Amino acid sequence: MTTLALTGFLGLSAALLGVGVFGILTRRNFILLLIAVEVAMNAAILNFVYFAAFPPNGGSGLSGQAIAVVLIGFAATEVAVGLAIVLALNRLKGTINVAQATDLKL
Repeated sequence: MTTLALTGFLGLSAALLGVGVFGILTRRNFILLLIAVEVAMNAAILNFVYFAAFPPNGGSGLSGQAIAVVLIGFAATEVAVGLAIVLALNRLKGTINVAQATDLKL
């Protein structure tokens, strides 16, 4: 890969991160908020994969791919927990508005 290809990939990752952060800051629907968090996490995963293609000192670069696989597992766990929270909020309030999620506090 060339430096130009890396720049394009990092630009794509930065755009995904920007869309994710914008979604996190502006959404009130819990499902859309979870999607925005997933988009931001995918930006981080893409960075690990891209930098694995440029290993320091001519190494294999597999550590970046291993971290990406672990982050994909974390993302799946986050979705499962988030959907459980959405179901509990919908059962209690009849809506999935984030502003009404304060009733789930202990």
